[in-house]
Amino acid sequence: MLTDTLLEDDRWQEAGLEVLAETAARATLTALDLDPDGFEIAILACDDARIAELNGDFRDKPTPTNVLSWPSEERDPEELPEPGLPGMPEELGDIAIAWETCLREAGEQDKPLSAHLTHLIVHATLHLLGYDHIRDEDATVMETLEVEILGKLGVANPY
Repeated sequence: MLTDTLLEDDRWQEAGLEVLAETAARATLTALDLDPDGFEIAILACDDARIAELNGDFRDKPTPTNVLSWPSEERDPEELPEPGLPGMPEELGDIAIAWETCLREAGEQDKPLSAHLTHLIVHATLHLLGYDHIRDEDATVMETLEVEILGKLGVANPY
């Protein structure tokens, strides 16, 4: 499996995050012509309190957020990573996702939780591959990729 999900909060079981995350991450790598079987992503499914702690520790913003990502190394999206050897996949990095914030956002945006979670995992996976949205041009590239990937998964344009 591409994703290794740790459910720190039991509410994630009812959302089916493990399957959603695997599907979204695989679709992201496949869209970029990368073999998902050659990579690994660790996902922490937590609550708002835990993600606020992580956000404070790593971004000096001790407040809840929907998703965080930590690439295993700095990457350039123009130079995509090589897959690892069979049985020894290349580690792309870690993702943390927060239950309460994701549930609230899905409700505010009047969309199914599964669609919102799929979008966030696609988004975070792109971050692990070096994509970002700091500059407007980069945001356009990243959002365009997200919309294309989500469309293939049957998820409506989140923008």
